Amino acid sequence: MNSPKNIAILGSTGSIGTQTLDIIAAHPELYRPVVLVAGRRVDSLIEQALHFRPRLAVIADESAYGTLREALSPLGIATAAGAAAVADAVALPEIDMVVTATVGYSGLEPTIRAIRAGKDIALANKETLVVAGDYVTRLLAESPSRVYPVDSEHSAVYQCLEGEDRDSVSRLIITASGGPFRTWERSRIEKATAADALRHPNWDMGAKITIDSATMMNKAFEIIEARWLFGMKPERISAIVHPQSIIHSMVEFADGAIKAQMGVPDMRLPIAYAMGCAERLPGAERPLGIEQLATLTFENPDPSRFPCLTLADEAIRRGGNAACVINAANEIAVAAFLHGRIGFYSIYDTICRTLARTAFVAEPDYADYVASNSEARAIAEEEIRKAGA
Repeated sequence: MNSPKNIAILGSTGSIGTQTLDIIAAHPELYRPVVLVAGRRVDSLIEQALHFRPRLAVIADESAYGTLREALSPLGIATAAGAAAVADAVALPEIDMVVTATVGYSGLEPTIRAIRAGKDIALANKETLVVAGDYVTRLLAESPSRVYPVDSEHSAVYQCLEGEDRDSVSRLIITASGGPFRTWERSRIEKATAADALRHPNWDMGAKITIDSATMMNKAFEIIEARWLFGMKPERISAIVHPQSIIHSMVEFADGAIKAQMGVPDMRLPIAYAMGCAERLPGAERPLGIEQLATLTFENPDPSRFPCLTLADEAIRRGGNAACVINAANEIAVAAFLHGRIGFYSIYDTICRTLARTAFVAEPDYADYVASNSEARAIAEEEIRKAGA
């Protein structure tokens, strides 16, 4: 009998992280959580560590380290804190797979460290490839690491491509739920609050990604991510609105055939598929009932109501550090919207103004990405302050 696979979970207290632990709990013969990493939720991390008994628990927020150490050190669970400790944790020799379940730019450095250490990666942090897709792709070409996508859309494409000749692919079709404002007029969306935007009709996700769904920025990011994950030219990747969230994405082939991957909207399915390295686990997902297929509808996305979707084309057209800047500005703007500092459409406006002001780097290296991220964040904050003055 093979030993359980040793797993490190970055973002263990978030939505993807907690569902990953659900899968581990259901299959202790297959997986062992040896490293748990959280951002600020130290009480939740302690609770998880008490239950799963990892070898190491890491909190990114260094101010919470004392609380973590006091709770876990008497039990023999090693503890650490800070961004450097997070990056070091994924490279531990006993780790077989890293589940990157963090949200935003913070996932980039530890994912790079995991690739350099040759770890397999279940990638839920889309920003890694959005921010530095060219750089990360080159690292992967020189590493034994394999990346298994966790995003439901990219997992669906991955599954549809299994056994197929990539040269026969005509188009990747990324589906979108349309979010909470799919049927709203622009004038109504302009007045939307954070509470409105957080009422996603189908998915239970964290706040930041739920807002990205409402703006359709998540779909712009997914188009960029798909470009790098599947080596596909951007003009062969498109998005379509599918309100039922039953078809998670589709692949169109040269002969006109289309393959679609379907399932109920529950992230445990793509998480389990990634953790199984493209092998299916029994019991990881409740089955899709045939009655749920009675009505499947599709709509073209409306860029006039959801202009953030157009930023995928803008990022790809500009290249260089453009996507890094867009991601940084979006993180700042979404946080401002969630705190009531700006309106819904000001998210897009802030990104555009930040992109116009941030220095362009045509061929960035890692240091350039770090600098561009910092510069864009500072400019976005300045733009938000100016708008509110």
